[in-house]
Amino acid sequence: MGQRIGYCVAPDAVRLAYAVHGGGPPIVRVATWMTHLEFDWESPVWRHWLDALGDGHTLVRYDERGCGLSDHEVDEISLDAWVADLETVVEAAGVERFALLGISTGAAVAVAYAARHPERLTHLVLYGGYARGRNLRGADERRLQDALVAAIAAGWTNPDPTFRHLFSMLFLPAGTPEQMGWYDDLQRHSTSAATAVRLYNARGPLNVVDLAAQVKTKTLVVHAAGDRIVPVDEGRLLATLVPDAQLVLLDSANHILLSDEPAWARFVTELKAFLGTKQVTARPGIEELSARELDVLELVSAGLTNEAIAERLSLSVRTVERHLTNTYAKLQVSGKAGRAAAAARYSEVRRP
Repeated sequence: MGQRIGYCVAPDAVRLAYAVHGGGPPIVRVATWMTHLEFDWESPVWRHWLDALGDGHTLVRYDERGCGLSDHEVDEISLDAWVADLETVVEAAGVERFALLGISTGAAVAVAYAARHPERLTHLVLYGGYARGRNLRGADERRLQDALVAAIAAGWTNPDPTFRHLFSMLFLPAGTPEQMGWYDDLQRHSTSAATAVRLYNARGPLNVVDLAAQVKTKTLVVHAAGDRIVPVDEGRLLATLVPDAQLVLLDSANHILLSDEPAWARFVTELKAFLGTKQVTARPGIEELSARELDVLELVSAGLTNEAIAERLSLSVRTVERHLTNTYAKLQVSGKAGRAAAAARYSEVRRP
């Protein structure tokens, strides 16, 4: 499964990069914080999302203005600009009616689009989202907003990831060192410090409370109960604002669900039941693995490094690497996301 990357131009002449992959009824994913179409494709943080969303659906996604492969030098950053960008990508991708997925800030943009264009949507899915930005949630949230903006300004471009790691710990508190390290690097590669400050500041005053009440599309709201970026109460509020929305709470602290946690499997199940998805990709299973490959994969799914696995199983590191190479080939996973994808496959099968 490959992705096709294209470009389109927003009304204010900002060039936007978008990508399409998969096959079936379309899902459009609204741009969210710090993406990069090429890096995400091989990501241990995002690749399992792309695999799941493109299985039984055609997924359209794009980089936010100022980020990734989209233009970095932009004049306007606002809700109206974000909605116009979504409208532009939808037209460029040629989708008529589609499911709309809004993640985090993308949920607010999705709500605004749904209120304006109910005729275009079949379903609306809001994950980890909110109807009101931090500036509207009280003094404590405003102080946190200021602290995070200061962290961006202080350390975004520094080769030392200390300041960027603050975001990784908030977005992925249960992430592995590999996943957090990848997210640290993504932020620096995706945009400049100055643009990151502007993007984060633009999120603070967002308010789609009134627009949410105008949504007519069938809506699923999903939120991680321990989310450290968007408090679960904001997810509950969003579900009460959108008429007849269905609310699902997940047992996770990660803002971005990771492939090896039970909450991810539940999210995929709830999403595909809501959308009526028919899986089309037959995935090779772990039954093709040898007993030793299963031993190694079990320890990978437990979060052990290759060195720790070698010590635990009395093998050389090179032998562990060989077993993993064979495992990835049998499961048809590859790239930087291969380890996480293989561990997720093991967890799906072995979960009680």
